[in-house]
Amino acid sequence: MNAKQAGDFIRAIAATNPAPQTELTFTTPYTLLVAVALSAQATDVSVNKATTTLYQEAATPQAMVALGEEGVGRHIRSVGLWKGKAKNVIALSRQLIERHGGEVPHDRAALEALPGVGRKTANVVLNVAFGEDTMAVDTHIFRLGNRTGLAPGKTPRAVEDGLVKRCPPELLRDAHHWLILHGRYICKARMPECWRCPAIALCNYTDKVRVAPLR
Repeated sequence: MNAKQAGDFIRAIAATNPAPQTELTFTTPYTLLVAVALSAQATDVSVNKATTTLYQEAATPQAMVALGEEGVGRHIRSVGLWKGKAKNVIALSRQLIERHGGEVPHDRAALEALPGVGRKTANVVLNVAFGEDTMAVDTHIFRLGNRTGLAPGKTPRAVEDGLVKRCPPELLRDAHHWLILHGRYICKARMPECWRCPAIALCNYTDKVRVAPLR
């Protein structure tokens, strides 16, 4: 898929959702950062359920450190890999206090230096909290980039670079949301629902499911 085709693909899915937003619940850059860190290998629904009670007790780095690993763990047991995530949440909160005055830094290197924060998490925070034109590649977008031909790549970084290169600049800020929602609800892992895809004519997937299965 060339740049024009990729642009047409993104415009097609964008037309159905002109104002896309993350499905994670947050109120500040800090609560967004924690939510995204917790979302690795977990659903947004499970994270939102956990953070609803967690943020009632601790919505700042200072309060989170005071709560401690055991206290955080009490709230996030329903989230996958919760023990390691509780440890990381406390460690990153402590580092924010010690190195950044308790504020989430608007800087990629500083974000990625935080415990439990990788490139994908940093990209989400930079995009959603600070309005940067970044492309966060999760499992949905990685699958979508390869399946459709939009941006094939063997690694998340390769898919990210391909998407950034091919996405029209004016759409890049929102493209992460359009693509993740498309991968989550239409271009699903087990069986893509191609029959309701607005970009079906632009997709290079060879095994399109064009008719909804009988129930």
